[in-house]
Amino acid sequence: MVVNIKKKRELAARILGVGANRVRFEPDSLEDVADSITRENIRALIKNGSIWTVKPKGTSRGRALARRSVWQVHGKGPGSKKGKKTARTGKKELYVIKTRSMRYHLKVLKDRKDINRETYWQLYKKVNGGQVRSLAHLRDLVKESKGRQ
Repeated sequence: MVVNIKKKRELAARILGVGANRVRFEPDSLEDVADSITRENIRALIKNGSIWTVKPKGTSRGRALARRSVWQVHGKGPGSKKGKKTARTGKKELYVIKTRSMRYHLKVLKDRKDINRETYWQLYKKVNGGQVRSLAHLRDLVKESKGRQ
């Protein structure tokens, strides 16, 4: 007889304080698990080893370590880099990163009610037009706009 033990798994997970995917049942004692309906029953099964948890899966560092060993051999560390930042990262890529960070900063300021809607759009358009150099410059412009309000 096949019994749905999904709820038993969730209950055991709650008792053990882990996610449901980490709970394992002993295949031979599935009937006992199916019969258990209270937390006490589940705790007893945990104690006698019919229910246990597995370790969480992590992200393997193997590939990252292999890549690092390659670029250490190739001399690509920070001490070997020459030229501007845009020599390695494209100008457009740099622009996109900078613009996104500034737009996010503006959004946070607007949500916090530090700036009103008009100021938000005024600064947003300046960011879009490339009139704002950096986040620090944007903060200065925000201070100036607060002074005018």
